[in-house]
Amino acid sequence: MAEPRRMLEGYRVLDFTQFVAGPTCTRILAEMGADVIKVEPAPDGDRARTFGLRRNGTSTYYFQHNHSKRSLGIDTHHPEAKRIFHQLVARSDVLVENYAPGAIGRLGLDYETVSRINPRIVMASISVAGQSGPLSVKGGYDFIGQAYAGVTDLVGEPDRPPAMLSLALGDISTGVTTAMAIGFALLYRTATGQGQFIDASLLDNYFHMHELAVPVLSLRPDKFQPRRNGRMYQPSAPYGIFNGNGGYVMICVTPHQWPAFCRAIGRPELINDPRFKEERLRVRNREELTEITEAWLKAQPSVDAALAGLDKERVPCAPILTVQQAMNHPHHRQRKTVRRVHDPIMGDFDIPGMPVKFRNWENRTDLKASLLGQDNDDIMRDLLGMSEAEIRDLYGKKVLVRQA
Repeated sequence: MAEPRRMLEGYRVLDFTQFVAGPTCTRILAEMGADVIKVEPAPDGDRARTFGLRRNGTSTYYFQHNHSKRSLGIDTHHPEAKRIFHQLVARSDVLVENYAPGAIGRLGLDYETVSRINPRIVMASISVAGQSGPLSVKGGYDFIGQAYAGVTDLVGEPDRPPAMLSLALGDISTGVTTAMAIGFALLYRTATGQGQFIDASLLDNYFHMHELAVPVLSLRPDKFQPRRNGRMYQPSAPYGIFNGNGGYVMICVTPHQWPAFCRAIGRPELINDPRFKEERLRVRNREELTEITEAWLKAQPSVDAALAGLDKERVPCAPILTVQQAMNHPHHRQRKTVRRVHDPIMGDFDIPGMPVKFRNWENRTDLKASLLGQDNDDIMRDLLGMSEAEIRDLYGKKVLVRQA
């Protein structure tokens, strides 16, 4: 039985991206069914090919962020490359790039040029700080956007220096929101016939994640100052990471859940205890409340037993899992949050699944990541109508490159 048609089947995407943010965007579009042509600069392609575990020209890092795409290996600075790019633009619906601002224009692919060639095209440029503004000239990566957005200052223990996140939160989220914006732009194009330019930045995405502080600071800058939570969420209690019998536990008790928490730990008398009966009092007496909470946790036979007791009263809680423990959790395996894939060179290994699930589509595991330039001939012949002689000539001139 054939798989149901995916949302973006019939759309073509030109992918001028490397590393994580841009490739995340185009990888999502590819999983949605779009024909994504990943343009990889000669001689070595996407620099991500050298990250992660590597073997014979591929890598786990490259596979995770670039599966489901076709690879076009090309000398982007060769005079003939611009002609090829413009032909591809004329036959594409979307162009995504994450070069430094202005760099894509040197390849003859600024929005003004591509929109003249194809007025219906949707183009997205992803950068650290955007295509305009004083910081737009800066290069950099996820951590740079995080620092400028006031996020890094909120990570770590309150009495210690700021800390770095150990995952590409800004890169991935920017890729996701850019894919979302492209979907919106394609809907708008269907309604109006007009293309669109999308300016996406890591800094904007990180700043967008502030859920409480911005309006409060705006109104009361002299009375409110966000600070690092450390292991305890400062606005509430008990709310944070607690030491239990055999591991750490995350417990999140909002004001309406306070009675349920007291019942769960077998201390109903605490519900109206003068030290704890209001949230502001619980925050003020956080240390004493933490001692009570951790004493109960350590008296339980195990972390799992403590979680079961909290779950019975529907108190939000979770074990603090390592990445490996999370990968092996049966919930993640059943939902293909972690999915097992096969590569003919790398073998069998795990990668993250799609962040959303569609009822009418399986979360695919039969994924493929192309070698550098593996799809050159098909793209030149089937899409641009070149003859075998013309394609050989491009290889002879070293316009096209591919892994031997």
